[in-house]
Amino acid sequence: MSIPKDFNDRMLSLGLARVAEQAAIASAKLIGHGDEKAADQAAVNAMREQLNKLDIKGVVVIGEGERDEAPMLYIGEEVGTGTGPGVDIALDPLEGTTLTAKDMPNALTVIAMGPRGSMLHAPDVYMDKLAVGPGLPTDVVTLDMSPSERVAALAKAKGVKNTDITVCILERERHDEMIAEVRSTGAAIRLITDGDVAGVMHCAEAEITGIDMYMGSGGAPEGVLAAAALKCMGGQMYGKLLFRNDDERGRAAKAGITDLDKIYTRDELVTADVIFAATGVTDGSILSGIKRTPGWITTETILMRSKTGSVRRVIYRNPFE
Repeated sequence: MSIPKDFNDRMLSLGLARVAEQAAIASAKLIGHGDEKAADQAAVNAMREQLNKLDIKGVVVIGEGERDEAPMLYIGEEVGTGTGPGVDIALDPLEGTTLTAKDMPNALTVIAMGPRGSMLHAPDVYMDKLAVGPGLPTDVVTLDMSPSERVAALAKAKGVKNTDITVCILERERHDEMIAEVRSTGAAIRLITDGDVAGVMHCAEAEITGIDMYMGSGGAPEGVLAAAALKCMGGQMYGKLLFRNDDERGRAAKAGITDLDKIYTRDELVTADVIFAATGVTDGSILSGIKRTPGWITTETILMRSKTGSVRRVIYRNPFE
């Protein structure tokens, strides 16, 4: 299928920002209340309502996963008014449901949009991920390298010592050996409990976040969302789908994936220009979280277009009862 060069991304970008904002506002009242599913459901409902106001023929290609039995904006769901351009939509209505429930940093609402056929229809399996920021030689690090080799190669490319490199890794038992190997190089590690889209995004603004590289396995759908963010912000990313059983391999087949060992680059995960929006729910190193003052609620949203490389930070202050 040929991919259209333009899907009216400039006109749709502010609408996409509002989708992310309203999902964040809807989930804000549940910050710190310990109810992950209720917070997720509030974000899903608000995101769906706002998407259905946009003049698009939208199809959700990356939606809520099955693994956490979360309320869904399901894969294949059609959204929008049914007029306007046909678009692929990748979303996570609340990335960091646990972070929201516990009032921990870096919970976001996340959504990306591109022309039809522009995003990998990633099945709900794990993906081995590796990401670095912009301004580095192509393939400076690869998935074929060991974690220690990646640290050494990145430090050499940046002209610094291993001890000057900080790696972001999802804190999971499956990563224990990786964490030990990275630490053996002298590099620092920032462990995150959830939210690997934000984890990858950190690499694109290393001078602000202090993160030079992201590595480790996490959800494949989130990998596509992270690739969309890096396509706008700049940087390199690689992903390889990981399969634990025949059921997961069957999901890949249903998604049209035939090469189960393929290593995807950023531009193979997201093949055309996209727009991306994320709104902070809780305070984090990328975005400020929801702020309430008497009669007002304030959000911060990052809104990006890969076509122009533009990155906007939008402060939205809205009357609120």
